[in-house]
Amino acid sequence: DHLLLFSFKSVMHSKSAFLLIVVAVSTTAMVHGHPAASTPAARFWEQALSGTPMPEVLADFVQKGIDLSPLVEHYSAQPSIGMCTLFNTICDARTVAETGIFFHEAELHPGSTMTLSFPAEAETAILPHDVAGKVPFENLSDVLSTFHISPGSAEAAQVEDTLRKCQQPPIAGEMKACTMSLESTVKAAMEMLGTTIQQGGGGGDVWAATSTLPRGGLLPRREYIVEEVTKLEGTGYVACHKVPFPYAVFHCHIAHTGYIGYKVTLHGRGDDEGPVVSLLAFCHFDTSRWNPAHPAFQILKTHPGAGTSVCHFMSYGNLAFVKKARTA
Repeated sequence: DHLLLFSFKSVMHSKSAFLLIVVAVSTTAMVHGHPAASTPAARFWEQALSGTPMPEVLADFVQKGIDLSPLVEHYSAQPSIGMCTLFNTICDARTVAETGIFFHEAELHPGSTMTLSFPAEAETAILPHDVAGKVPFENLSDVLSTFHISPGSAEAAQVEDTLRKCQQPPIAGEMKACTMSLESTVKAAMEMLGTTIQQGGGGGDVWAATSTLPRGGLLPRREYIVEEVTKLEGTGYVACHKVPFPYAVFHCHIAHTGYIGYKVTLHGRGDDEGPVVSLLAFCHFDTSRWNPAHPAFQILKTHPGAGTSVCHFMSYGNLAFVKKARTA
């Protein structure tokens, strides 16, 4: 399938503008509690990331890609707070500040209070690998006509923005890729981490995780108390952000220095029974090459290269791949 992979050069491939997607309804039995567990995508995940169960949110997206065709699903524009965490992005700082997605590392300690308000995000389907190779991606006109999106609409603007961000070169020191299937996402992340899928299994060099949120990712505005903060132990991290598109597209990237990952468990203040959420977070210490208009700088009252941390949570359906540290 399509894969836009950038290091310090860009590689582009043109694909056919027309397609007909035929998606068969899955008749596979429930395995490990989810019908997607016996799909080719799930089998690939198990081979490549042995020891890491596929997160339920991904299994839901995979199953949706089997059950439904994006050609018959109406694509509507929805907020995508994850897009606003990309290095070279511009979002409305006031809107982003309301979510609480950006914060300083000093706030990551048990007992800290954080106000969060995440919007619901689109539950777009992860297409089967063979289908993803036939859908248009690189050409805006092809995408709009295939998915019956009106030019000039909010949906067209989101699609155009995703294509533009995928086709932009990386900032210095960054590698990036846009991927259109679960298999290509895993392969791109492992390539960035300097490892490959070994014959007969992944070898356990890389593991993956995602934030645990209510279905759809909606977090109504309220105060949360940090219960636990755990460092993601590893020698490298790839963050894959699900970006707005008629089907699931992941914007994956890695910066080889100047950041660290955490898993943060929080519960709603004044309610000991919940809600409890477990969020992935990344803290960046070298922001010197980020877009100066990035919303994080205004929200956290800092600027590129200031030497202060810029941290953000990973929103619904986003992924982190971690290369394990070798033990003696």
